[in-house]
Amino acid sequence: MLPGPPRRHKDSGSPLLLSTLRQPCVLVSILITVSFFLYFQLMHHKNSGSVSTVTPLDNFQHLHSHPVVNEEFMKSTRFVRSENAIVTSMYNDAFAVPIVTLGHSLNRVKSKARRIVFYLPGRVSERALCIATASGFEPYAVERIAAPGDGVHGHFADQFTKLSIWKFHELGVKAVVYLDADILVRRNFDELFALPFNFAAVPDIYVGEPGFTIGFNAGVLFVRTSATVFHDLVSQINTAHYRHWEAEQAYLNVFYGPDVARLPYIYGGNQAIKKRNPELWEALQPELRLIHYSLVKPFWRGVYNETGVEDMHENVLRRAEDWGGLWRDEIMEWGDAWRETEETYGLALSRCAWKHGH
Repeated sequence: MLPGPPRRHKDSGSPLLLSTLRQPCVLVSILITVSFFLYFQLMHHKNSGSVSTVTPLDNFQHLHSHPVVNEEFMKSTRFVRSENAIVTSMYNDAFAVPIVTLGHSLNRVKSKARRIVFYLPGRVSERALCIATASGFEPYAVERIAAPGDGVHGHFADQFTKLSIWKFHELGVKAVVYLDADILVRRNFDELFALPFNFAAVPDIYVGEPGFTIGFNAGVLFVRTSATVFHDLVSQINTAHYRHWEAEQAYLNVFYGPDVARLPYIYGGNQAIKKRNPELWEALQPELRLIHYSLVKPFWRGVYNETGVEDMHENVLRRAEDWGGLWRDEIMEWGDAWRETEETYGLALSRCAWKHGH
């Protein structure tokens, strides 16, 4: 039998190739060539319209003009004022002006719901509470709910008291729309009280990373009141695992993680949207229910123990120039609402100053 070709292991490769790969310079050259190839392939996909590396909201396209709310459905719903409440919180005097302005903005849109401001006795002066309730909020004193023992930023130390809204069944309230005081209402949102869910909130948004998220912001919440839920919330503040420095927002995100109904952005006009995606912000305007002044607060003067009534207009002008004037229009809109509030409730506000001192 004639001898056959020399046998070779099927994975051993060509002797010439093996010899080439043993040369370090050649190997480095090959690696560089492959790297450039992959880079140009990536750039090709990016330039050809691929947007797989961004969220759909970063890639927002105005493809329709259909309404978010079904008005025909809303005409058939039953609304009982005493059972539905719009609630805000007051932990110190600095929020007297924004709360009375929030109340005025609710009056302008003719919301049918009750308005309640819960506050901490001893932390809020009588004068500030008088100012805050001048436009229609009912004052309701609550006990402070303590934050976890470590890691909570001082600014958020009282925020766990927000969990009190779950026990507002004691006031005959079955459904709550909670709004932080740094919100201005543009349009009526009473349709939220028709939601069949127990809890709903608006997805959060950050100027930088992570940008648009599925985690929610605790500045706007829909809650169906429940003594059982309130007990579960309060009893696990210190045992649940979450980032304490983000206070009640982080806690609620882990408590309700898979169970929250996420609301459209028209119910959470967070300033960060305008910075992150101006086109999306513009598209939201026709139906936007509220503006959340999360990054630049028109009323904020850096102090917690003053109401700020006396120089608020000057303060608004200063805040309008923050961030290079990015939110100038929105800041001035709040300033106009405050001016209307002064004109509409001027007598009541004067009585607050006279009765409780300046």
